[in-house]
Amino acid sequence: MDLRGKWLALGRIPAVRTGLFALGLVIMAASPLVGVLPGPGGIIVFAAGLALTLKYSEWAKRQYVRFKRAHPNKGRWADWGLRRSSARRREALRKHREANSAQGD
Repeated sequence: MDLRGKWLALGRIPAVRTGLFALGLVIMAASPLVGVLPGPGGIIVFAAGLALTLKYSEWAKRQYVRFKRAHPNKGRWADWGLRRSSARRREALRKHREANSAQGD
């Protein structure tokens, strides 16, 4: 088994998933400390913690979906920042619909 397969198998163990979720929360909590340093470090650290949290927690995913439904523009920015494939797919569909509606006018 290659390294990626081993990592994916490790991520299926509940104790590891909980640990990575907790690490994501700690990283997000540490982002204001890094944010006082010059540069965009706090944003990058927060995004890394958010990515870990969303990857390994179903609860966090549900909260994220609720946030995106309540604030679509902010959700679109978050998806773009996390480089989610679903965001690229939705953006392509949105552009396609806009192009079709412009042709129909």
